[in-house]
Amino acid sequence: MKPRAIQGKTGRVRVFYSDTFVLPLPPRHRFPITKYARLRAALEADALALRVDLELPAGARDDQLALVHDDDYIARVRTGALSRQEQRELGFPWSPALVERSRRSCGGTIAACRAALTARRERGRAGPGLHVAVNLAGGTHHAFRDHGRGYCVFNDGAVAARVMQEEGLARRVAILDCDVHQGDGTAQILADDPTVFTFSIHGARNFPFRKQRSDLDIALPDQTGDEAYLEALGRGLEESLRRAGAGDGSLDLAIYVAGADPYAGDTLGRLALSKDGLRRRDHAVLSACRRAGVAVAVTMAGGYAGDIADIVEIHRETVRVAAAFAAPDARAGG
Repeated sequence: MKPRAIQGKTGRVRVFYSDTFVLPLPPRHRFPITKYARLRAALEADALALRVDLELPAGARDDQLALVHDDDYIARVRTGALSRQEQRELGFPWSPALVERSRRSCGGTIAACRAALTARRERGRAGPGLHVAVNLAGGTHHAFRDHGRGYCVFNDGAVAARVMQEEGLARRVAILDCDVHQGDGTAQILADDPTVFTFSIHGARNFPFRKQRSDLDIALPDQTGDEAYLEALGRGLEESLRRAGAGDGSLDLAIYVAGADPYAGDTLGRLALSKDGLRRRDHAVLSACRRAGVAVAVTMAGGYAGDIADIVEIHRETVRVAAAFAAPDARAGG
């Protein structure tokens, strides 16, 4: 499908992809890079019914990345000057394709934020449906200010939040991180920024083993399961959105990090959520954001199930739930 310039049609969701920029990985590498192309193919096959429009985003520019990352780190990534230790910590070998793919992944979150906020501005805060857009990549929350980590080169959530503020589209932003791993890089980068609220609900005993301090962290035990997870999530969402500024109307944007890895069949998970539990999680997050009157950008983040088809199914369902919430006549959001 060729990229199309869509102007935010009411009830349709703009979805940004970057899988055409292929990341070369060694044989038997554990990162499921093929999930991105398979997810886009699944959405293309059902785009009319889902009411989604797929687009290729621009890559994040150096000046945008520099709102979050050190200039020296950006230069080392760009020129291939990362040390062997840095590449080991990142989990990827350096290549020119890695740089472009990382820029596009980050650019997808910028584009999704801009699309959701622009629709909200054009239609009004209380307009029909939820103002939401999706990045089929992103969620690279382990990238720190001066180094990458855990398959994350640039921190797309932090970069996008700052770009939206720079463009005057958002005053305050909440990052709602529901990946199974704590958003440690996001927490570190934004620790002293009162305009961006960071919430992470994650496995207590999972990577990263040295946690950072988000504005609100909920660390859950192994085998938490659906009901206990959703109860904790509900409390966390209510507190996060209130503290982020939803009550006084100053919160404009939420970036929802919708990891597939809390799934019971995920090899790096351990929280033991069912697919239905993950669907209910998506519904809970988007319901809370709709009540708060904020625009939402969704990023896919992690997913490491043994069968890639399971990852694709979980991510596709997240997009479906988002599209249901975007419909002008949406009541329960699917």
